[in-house]
This record gives sequence, structure tokens and C-alpha cells, in this order.
Amino acid sequence: MTDKISKARRSRNMAAIRSGNTKPEMIVRRLVHAMGYRYRLHRKDLPGKPDLVFGPRRKVIFVHGCFWHQHPAKDCLDGRLPKSNTSYWTAKLARNVERDRKNQRLLKDAGWKVLVLWECEILKSPDLEERIRKFLDED
Repeated sequence: MTDKISKARRSRNMAAIRSGNTKPEMIVRRLVHAMGYRYRLHRKDLPGKPDLVFGPRRKVIFVHGCFWHQHPAKDCLDGRLPKSNTSYWTAKLARNVERDRKNQRLLKDAGWKVLVLWECEILKSPDLEERIRKFLDED
């Protein structure tokens, strides 16, 4: 299947996608701060540069975009593969998923607890604050 839009338009669309300070990430950051927790951003010395790092608690939160990190939930439509250029996208997104698994395994092996929040959960979940609080407060 060929792309429905021109190469130039697709290039502009892809260039506009940010890797940091995304809407879901900012929602989580504001919520966590309002809850009274303090954190560091994207610590480069940790595998995967987690989005939020709670050093003394040895906990991290990753905010994953459903498309880029391939959210496996059946009801998440954003986690689907594109229908055009499938050989490229399948390989690219599989590498992202494998990298995520590796980084989470390395963090857990080093004694860190990991919470992954998916974009669709952040935008629709009524119990997001409760999930985060439970994760950060448990020993």
C-alpha cells in the first residue's frame, strides 16, 4: 500500500513529532509535582533516560507514546502498525520495543522499580493519580 500523502508532507509531519516535553509527559509531570513529589528529568546515567526519576526512592516513570513504543493493549488504536512502508515500520518499531525491554530489565537488575504509563492511559484514565501515588509510596 502506498502512502496517502506526499513525501514532502510526510516529512513535515514526522519532523513535527517531538521526542521530549510531549503533552502526555507534561500532564504526568504537572500531576506528580502537584501531588508533592519531586523528581529529576531524563537522567542520562540510567538506562533509557527515564522521563521522571525519583532518586531516593529508586523509582522511575516512563511515559510511552502508544505508536512509537507499540502499546500492546487490544483497545489502543494508536499502537497499530502503519499500512504503508510496512517493512521499514515493522523493523523500526520492533527495535524500539526491544530497547524498552532491555532498558527496563537493566533498571530492575540495578534495583530500580519501573512504572510505564501509556499515552492513551494518561489522556483517558480517571485513576492515574491513584496509580502514580501507589507506585511511589509502596516499598
